[in-house]
Amino acid sequence: MNILVIGNGGREHALVWKIGQSPLIRKIYCAPGNAGTSDIAENVDIELTDITGFADFAIKNSIDLAVVGPELPLTSGIVDEFEKRGLRIFGPRKEAAEIEGSKVFAKYMMQKYGIPTAKYESFDSPKEARNYIRKTALPLVIKADGLAAGKGVIICNTARETIEAINAIMVEKRFGSAGKKIVIEEFLKGEEVSYMAFCDGENVLPLTSAQDHKQIYDGDRGPNTGGMGAYSPAPIITQKLDREIIDTIMKPLIAGMKNEGRHYKGILYGGLMIVGGKPFVLEFNCRFGDPETQPVLARMKSDIVPVMIAVVDGKLNEMEIQWYDEASVCVVMAMRGYPDTYEKGIEIKGLEDIKKLENLMVFHAGTIKNDDKISTNGGRVLGVTSLGKDIKDAIDKAYKGVNLISWKGVYYRRDIGKKAIRS
Repeated sequence: MNILVIGNGGREHALVWKIGQSPLIRKIYCAPGNAGTSDIAENVDIELTDITGFADFAIKNSIDLAVVGPELPLTSGIVDEFEKRGLRIFGPRKEAAEIEGSKVFAKYMMQKYGIPTAKYESFDSPKEARNYIRKTALPLVIKADGLAAGKGVIICNTARETIEAINAIMVEKRFGSAGKKIVIEEFLKGEEVSYMAFCDGENVLPLTSAQDHKQIYDGDRGPNTGGMGAYSPAPIITQKLDREIIDTIMKPLIAGMKNEGRHYKGILYGGLMIVGGKPFVLEFNCRFGDPETQPVLARMKSDIVPVMIAVVDGKLNEMEIQWYDEASVCVVMAMRGYPDTYEKGIEIKGLEDIKKLENLMVFHAGTIKNDDKISTNGGRVLGVTSLGKDIKDAIDKAYKGVNLISWKGVYYRRDIGKKAIRS
């Protein structure tokens, strides 16, 4: 098979790495890819917004299956375009991808189909939003309706903070058109986990659990990011809780989407808050999480390609997934200044030294290769991912790898995975 992986982040490098282990694969392309994907796939220079360009490339190069990593092509209708041309592609259609593309729509679906989530109201007027928060108990969470690269969520503890958040999103347009509408919801206090499952429109096949670290600073402080690290498994997800998540969240959402005429195929990601032992949905995403994908795929024993084909063909009920018992930890190495402004084009050193360590993978995100030099090309640069006999062992191995890599302005959290040891 010829496979096209669409995207250029750490998630896509991990997907290329995992797909490349399949005996079914003849050649992998990655578009646009990064310095890491270029070692195991042929990078192709296609912009993520060029939907017809991807489809043209797939036809010209006899692509048997395209796998979409990021949310932007999915919410822009890349699956619809591929299917219209008779091409096979893994991911939800545009109307189904709206579960991530619009938080207002996602909350509507959860309310309609009885899926546990925080109480909320939505607004398209900053004046009405400001009036609402004046009579609502704090703290509150203010969310931009549209796509904001994981950064459009602001937790507000004071009235002043809520006003500033509303103005930043709706008036100053900090997240562009994503802020035309907002969701204001109650703050849920608990432990956050990531839950991903393969879905074929009817059936749900969960992946192993993971936990992300969204905030920029140690101790879960500071603004939200796309994710500063993750680990798997998440000890808080017991067998009983896993069953409850499937029965009260994942299956009802898939059934609800079908009922709305929006058959959901691909990966369904639930960002969950565990409150008093019960799961509540913070958000749904229409694709693999990043960086959760890195430690999850590191633990996946089964071939991922037949599972993806079963999703496309509507035969997921015939599949099961085997997992390694080892734990995995991913530490994201970023540029100082992320998630705001940061430099690019700084040479990365130490990547060759990493190759000498066992059970350690470096998944590239914001990198670029010029000749033999690899340099930074984004906010999140690398995801150093380990396998260990338990979480503590995996943490030690991951940070051993991190300490071998350096560049001017490198930044990373030093507490990734410690929640799992405490729990």
